[in-house]
Amino acid sequence: MISAHDEETHLRELIPQLLQQDHPTFEIIVVDDRSNDGTFDLLLEETKKDHRLRMVHVNRTPPHVNSKKYALTLGIKAAHYEWIVVTDADCRPTSSQWLSLMASEFATDKSFVLGYSPYQKKPGFLNLFVRFESLLTAIQYLSFAWLGNPYMGVGRNLAYRRSMFLESKGFNSSLAVTGGDDDLLVNHLATKKNTAVVINANAQVLTFPKETWKAFFNQKIRHLSVGKHYRLGHRFLLGLFTLTWILTWFAGLPLAIFSEHRYIVMGVLIVRLLLEGWAFHSSARKLGQRFEAWAILPLDFLYAFYYLVTGLVALFTKKVRWKN
Repeated sequence: MISAHDEETHLRELIPQLLQQDHPTFEIIVVDDRSNDGTFDLLLEETKKDHRLRMVHVNRTPPHVNSKKYALTLGIKAAHYEWIVVTDADCRPTSSQWLSLMASEFATDKSFVLGYSPYQKKPGFLNLFVRFESLLTAIQYLSFAWLGNPYMGVGRNLAYRRSMFLESKGFNSSLAVTGGDDDLLVNHLATKKNTAVVINANAQVLTFPKETWKAFFNQKIRHLSVGKHYRLGHRFLLGLFTLTWILTWFAGLPLAIFSEHRYIVMGVLIVRLLLEGWAFHSSARKLGQRFEAWAILPLDFLYAFYYLVTGLVALFTKKVRWKN
């Protein structure tokens, strides 16, 4: 399932890869969400070539309703099968086994399957930071799910039951919220018993990262603003994690320089960085990736300032925008 707004270029690459998935029975539903480019004409032509590809067209979105949630809801209602696997037009499956590996967790007692979607590696410090932030987020939400407390998923690689979505009225509680079609759905409905996780390297989808700091900043404001609607317990735990990270540099660093116990504080900071480096290295290996260990220190330092700024902006931003 894909919601697409002006995604003709991406869909020309993605659709053939989806049709090549090694799974016996599936359909691909692309919701053309009021596109202004050639998306509609492309889908109209491609649906004639393969019956597994279907299009749902959206002419208009009702007032005060998030367009992507509305588009996905129409697509889910039109689906023929029980399990919905969602991704984005700017994603690419890492293998033809992606769908089969996700489907391997479609057990009778499960309603959600959380996947992983890393960002494509490119030159430059921005890309390094984007991948760092994405890996950190993955470590958090996958670990929480493994510990029996799922709080989010990513809509680039996520599966859930159609019947559960319809019975719980889907996005009804967050229709006016920009974003959250993935993490809020998981946050409100996922439990220890009904959630599975897939991290196999062949079950991932690569995503094209933002290429400017402004675009990345705007994207993260949208993502973080959704966090205000998480369950209270999840907000507390995530807030506590972020607070300790920020205090490491804003309080720990001055203490390491000026305190009479500077050597003890410095030792604690060093141990923390070593543990963080180990966590990133081991997590990346389990996810079938490699991450630049040398960059942990500067990225750790930058992340504290980045999260302080974006977190405050997201907290006080009343209106965020999706593209167009």
